[in-house]
Order: sequence, then structure tokens, then C-alpha cells
Amino acid sequence: MNTLPQNDALVIAGRSFSSRLFIGTGKFPSAAALRDAIEASGAEVVTVALRRVDLASPEEEGILSAIDSARQLILPNTSGARDADEAVRLARLARASGLEPWVKLELTPEPRYLLPDPVETLRATERLIQDGFVVLPYIQADPMLAKKLEEAGAATVMPLGAPIGSNRGLRTRDMLGIIIEQATVPVVVDAGLGAPSHAAEAMELGADAVLVNTALSDARDHGGMARAFALATEAGRMAYLAGLGPERVHAEASSPLTGFLHEDA
Repeated sequence: MNTLPQNDALVIAGRSFSSRLFIGTGKFPSAAALRDAIEASGAEVVTVALRRVDLASPEEEGILSAIDSARQLILPNTSGARDADEAVRLARLARASGLEPWVKLELTPEPRYLLPDPVETLRATERLIQDGFVVLPYIQADPMLAKKLEEAGAATVMPLGAPIGSNRGLRTRDMLGIIIEQATVPVVVDAGLGAPSHAAEAMELGADAVLVNTALSDARDHGGMARAFALATEAGRMAYLAGLGPERVHAEASSPLTGFLHEDA
């Protein structure tokens, strides 16, 4: 049960979402496993790598068969694109195939760590926005780049917590904090979140949403892990809204040591 305030919708480019957990679709062992994860997560945004699906002829038991397009926004991503030209071409292909003009922009020419290219990402964002797309760019946790993308018209910024698929959590926490502090568009922490506690930490920090893939596809129980991430995302958001107490260097008693039962100190 979602216990967040009713007016706490996530709004991206004028579209409202009640769930703040986005799901990726890569590396699941079957369409059934992916379907279980999506259903258990309550996600309303599901990303699909354009290089891994045939949009003109969806497989009966492929990735697209696991997504209910009436309940989830299919967010095509340009995973595998090496430069702006390639990313723009993939986004246009998705739109021509009938998908909504939304795109998760991924440009990762570096093969070992799959780090996004900041220069090509900015170039592609500018071109896609001029072409009428709603652009959600995946970036390194770079506050300056995040601000430039926002100024270019990006609908969100999606900084990484750690390298894609690493399950290492918020290794970029300090930079994420700066991005969140400065952003006027939603911040979606994307990549590297390997445990529900990582999602909760990102949300406690003030992120607007998180995106998870590998942590779910790696799990023994895909649906169970997706549900755990959904609860953690909600808990982190609730904690952020409630207001976390400050960290303190020294101990501070939660019960006073003087004036006990109205006695004088």
C-alpha cells in the first residue's frame, strides 16, 4: 500500500507518476521473470534498449510482451550508442515505430566501465529537444553537466550512483547531493544501485526517483526483490519528506539526564 501523500506525484514534462521506481529490462532470464518484477515493483516507467527489441515485430515472449503499455510508459533508451548521431537515429526509429517521443539518452562509447560521454550527451540532448523529444539523459554525477542539460531543456537528469551493473551503491553521493540541491528538474539516480538500501539512501538524499535493473535481474526471486526496492524507494521518500535529523559528532542523550521527574538538576 502506498502511504505517501496523495499530492506527492512525480511530474516529468507535465506527466504525473505515482511510482518513483523505474525498471530496466535487460538481463532477465525470461519474459515471465521480467513480468513478475514489473508487476511487483509497481513501476510506471520501464526502459527498453532499442538495440535489443524489434519494435516493428515484437516477440510473443520477448521484452515487450512483459510490459503493459496501458499501465507503464515504455521509455526507449539508446544504450550502445557511441555518439550523438547514433543516439538521435535510434530515438527517431523508436518514434517512427509508434512509441511516445520520450527517450532515455545513453551514450557510452567507453567499453570497460560504460561511462557516459558528456560532450556527445549534451549534443544529442540539444538535437533531440529541437526535434520534439522528451529527453532523460543518463550522465556521470557531474553538477556542471547536469545544469547545462537542464538549461538545454532536458526533462530530467539521470546521474549514476556507480558504474552500470556494478551493484555498488552511491559511490557518487557527494556529487549527487550537489546535483539534487541545484536541480529544477527531477533527478533520477540511475545505475549502480544493488540493494534496496541503496534506493532508500538515494531517496533520503532528495532524489526524485531511482532506476534499477541489474539488482533485479541478478536476484533469485525477481518479483520479491522488485517489491523490496519499491518499499525501500517509498520509505526513503517518506523519510526525506518527514525531515531527517542532523548528524552529530558527539553523543547526545535522547532522554535528559537532568530534571528527571521534575527534580532539580
